[in-house]
Amino acid sequence: MHWKHFLWCAILISYSVQAQELILHSPNHETSIKIQLTDRIYYSVQHRDETLLWSSPLSMTLADEKVLGDQPQLKDSLRRSTNQQLATVWGIRDTIHDQFEELELVFRDNYSLIFRAYDDGVAYRWRTRLAGEITIKQEEVMYRFLDNHRTWAHEVGGFHSSFEKRYTEHPIDQMQADSFASLPMVLEKGAMKMAITEADLYDYPGLYLYRTDNNNRYDLAGLHPPYPLTDAPGGWCQFGRVVSSTTDYIARTNGSRDFPWRVLIIADTDAELADNDLVYKLSRPSKIANTDWIKPGRVAWDWWNDWQLSGVPFEAGINNKTYEYYIDFASRNKLEYIILDEGWSDQFDLFLERPEIDVPALVEYAEKKNVRLILWCVARTLLDRMDDALDQFAEWGIAGVKVDFIDRDDQVAVEWYEQIAAAAAQRQLLVDFHGCSKPTGLHRTYPNVVNFEGVLGNEYNKFSTLVTPEHNVTLAYTRMIAGPMDYTPGGMTNVTPKDFNVSFSHPRTRGTRCHQLGMYVVYYSPLQMLCDAPTQYEQYPDILRFLSRVPTVWDDTRVLAGQFGEYIVIARRKGDHWYLGALNNGTPRQISVSLDFLEPGWYSSEFFVDGANANRQPMDYARREIGVQPGGQLILDLKAGGGAAGWIYN
Repeated sequence: MHWKHFLWCAILISYSVQAQELILHSPNHETSIKIQLTDRIYYSVQHRDETLLWSSPLSMTLADEKVLGDQPQLKDSLRRSTNQQLATVWGIRDTIHDQFEELELVFRDNYSLIFRAYDDGVAYRWRTRLAGEITIKQEEVMYRFLDNHRTWAHEVGGFHSSFEKRYTEHPIDQMQADSFASLPMVLEKGAMKMAITEADLYDYPGLYLYRTDNNNRYDLAGLHPPYPLTDAPGGWCQFGRVVSSTTDYIARTNGSRDFPWRVLIIADTDAELADNDLVYKLSRPSKIANTDWIKPGRVAWDWWNDWQLSGVPFEAGINNKTYEYYIDFASRNKLEYIILDEGWSDQFDLFLERPEIDVPALVEYAEKKNVRLILWCVARTLLDRMDDALDQFAEWGIAGVKVDFIDRDDQVAVEWYEQIAAAAAQRQLLVDFHGCSKPTGLHRTYPNVVNFEGVLGNEYNKFSTLVTPEHNVTLAYTRMIAGPMDYTPGGMTNVTPKDFNVSFSHPRTRGTRCHQLGMYVVYYSPLQMLCDAPTQYEQYPDILRFLSRVPTVWDDTRVLAGQFGEYIVIARRKGDHWYLGALNNGTPRQISVSLDFLEPGWYSSEFFVDGANANRQPMDYARREIGVQPGGQLILDLKAGGGAAGWIYN
């Protein structure tokens, strides 16, 4: 009987290993992650009494067909608790409370899985300790839902296309079978919201999601762009480097490294969804030791208004006289920067200035006015001679670069983002990425990266009918979760939907003027544009006074009220002053918000609100000066496509 007893014990031991379960709770114990180790690795997520994810598998397949996560053999489990304050270089608050519980599962074959549970979400990542370089054929990412949740996401038909899309809304089972979604993706579960995104993305391709065709109808699986073998000039005006052939793997990387975090944000209310720091908290700290030179700020921008200056004694266009006017305008109104956008140089040779432009002369002129210059460039043009170009810009005294038309996030493109950020930081240059993918925390690691586009913003009013007030409200609950967002607000020609028409040289916006003003507080944009012409703003000294005052980075943020896709009200503090912004969709409404975030005392305030006739004449606005106090109520009468903006001070 001895051998039978031994066999039975072996079976029990084997089963206990194969069916092992480990639980990780959030600090408040309202969210938990259950990890199941059988022949594979699965994880589930529970929030209060609700199952959010069930038995979702994880694995990583290497080029030699070795599958990390197949027949896992657990060596150790390491737990860690963290409760700390993170000081930001700049952000939506000056310090971020970072509290989580962590579980690292260490497996044989030199790999780990790290899980983190926060009060407002969960995340996991792979860690490998393998020799040399490894090739990754695929990473299995799966989100298995029990219900047919309503979703909001960008659906794209290919990996190498613009990230400037509308958020489409539909249940999981109606996602198109031949397309996939870029992140962030938001899902609704009753009154709750969930958002899927990623953080700390380096030397690895971005993540997409698609609806699987298996028997579990509500499964969303991860997908990564394959590693590019060749690319060639292409896309809009041949500005991009379009992938022409790929390999059968997604990444080739160091075998000893940490991989990107897979993030699931959990929000009990829509307001909580719009105020989330998980991407920042999960990203690596700054690599820049001295950050004193990094100055976010406001920018007088030329391209959106097509250099349309009226009433000036010179011919406006891409020339020194026009830019001197922009510099004078910025100086008078305490704007930190102007941009020289497309056209100051040959698009494919940054050393060929336009004959009408003298950049060093403009830098010298601007320095006398306490204004600095930012130069636009095509990414592939910059990458061709990056060191030479950035050296030239630094020698000229340029403040930073606006880098456009990457429009990719395969591994090679993701490396470009970091290469540009690092090279610019070495020369104390700011970076504003346009034509880019979503933020994943690069702005924490390289805080000289002061903005990202990756959004269907105001520029699309120049050539499409896609930008609606509802879309603008939705962005606060979707794209902005990922990080800074260069929407480029401030259009001063505002019309109703029926009066809207596309004009490249004389653009207009749908929604009220106060809808545009509200964006300066609602949208987190450390390098914030004034997109319209200086001569447009100069017609409205009261509005210009507000725009010259409103900060672009903050010491504190509070989402006061909101409903996904309907409206949002945000208060942000800089120093002793609070600023408040509101955006509304196409349905007029009255909102009452509490001022209980104010410290004791009596305050004055100045607000720009929709005028009585803004439903019919969206440029109609009123300026109100009122006294307010803590615990009081602020009533906002928001018109169709309306908004509000103002500041509170004592």
